[in-house]
Amino acid sequence: MTNETPTTPTTPTLTIGDKTHPIDSLSDIAKAQITNLQIVDAEIQRLQHQLGIAQVARESFLATLQSEFAKLS
Repeated sequence: MTNETPTTPTTPTLTIGDKTHPIDSLSDIAKAQITNLQIVDAEIQRLQHQLGIAQVARESFLATLQSEFAKLS
């Protein structure tokens, strides 16, 4: 038997600036905007990952080009 303390469920809240509101109290429009922000944040994260891949590829292409230039000298 374990000695567990009962957990009380916490109400999800949203804080913007210095104001905190329970999500349940928000309008449907506000809840939709939260969903939109989550979608956009995920897309920004995906694009930042893609940009990182492109930057590494660019560095590789540049290094190969510099190597080829060195052969001409």
